[in-house]
Amino acid sequence: MPRLSEVIAALDALWPPERAEQWDAVGTVCGDPDSEVTRVLFAVDPVQQIADEAIGLGAQLIVTHHPLYLRGTTTVAASHFKGRVVHTLIKHDIALHVAHTNADTADPGVSDALAGALDLRVTGPLVPESGLGRICELDHPETLAEFAERAAKRLPATAQGIRIAGDPGALVRRVAVSGGSGDSLFDVVRAAGVDAFLTADLRHHPASEATQHSPLGLVDAAHWATEWPWCEQAAAQLDAMSDRHGWGLRVHVSHTVTDPWSSHHSSPGAPN
Repeated sequence: MPRLSEVIAALDALWPPERAEQWDAVGTVCGDPDSEVTRVLFAVDPVQQIADEAIGLGAQLIVTHHPLYLRGTTTVAASHFKGRVVHTLIKHDIALHVAHTNADTADPGVSDALAGALDLRVTGPLVPESGLGRICELDHPETLAEFAERAAKRLPATAQGIRIAGDPGALVRRVAVSGGSGDSLFDVVRAAGVDAFLTADLRHHPASEATQHSPLGLVDAAHWATEWPWCEQAAAQLDAMSDRHGWGLRVHVSHTVTDPWSSHHSSPGAPN
């Protein structure tokens, strides 16, 4: 039965904290290094629902992709929702560890998991300098609409679903994928010569300009949905480490949908 410090060392070997962006907040948020760990829960967001799920499982460690305090804080008072998470975790001897941009650029990382969920063949990084994103190929060409349907079937369901921009009938052979927000990558995506780009959080103006600039097809999924596959990949990596060390950890992946959007409504809309 390992101590928390041993498990954290294993996680840092998978996703070295020094690979995180300078603005990021990764690493251990709370937890006693000498406490024993038998169960670990992976999730995207460090929210109260995940803390409650960990309590129900009897987990001693939660590993999330998103940070709890990305911009810092001066208080962890339980009167604030983030402070309440910290109080809940400490009260139940549950540690919280974050792997964010250091997991985005890892090999394998967040975009590898996204590509794997869609059964795409990875041929290399989208941004070689940082390791961000992946360039992939399909086994057989399909239309942009068919590729979007593939994403809708393979990724977790969310209120947003999958949106596309571009010609639905255009053939897709090579695609770029990037888990999480990806509209800052349009220049490198166009330079990669791919037929489509699957990512999340595409804003109106960058998406509009991208479709006017080239025939690139855009596939926009929910942020949470593009990053959730990493939880399964990361859990499998920790499982393998546990087996090598003889730890006997029980590793779980949360299926709780913590995407903030809860419903979708379609209507004819007002005349423009």
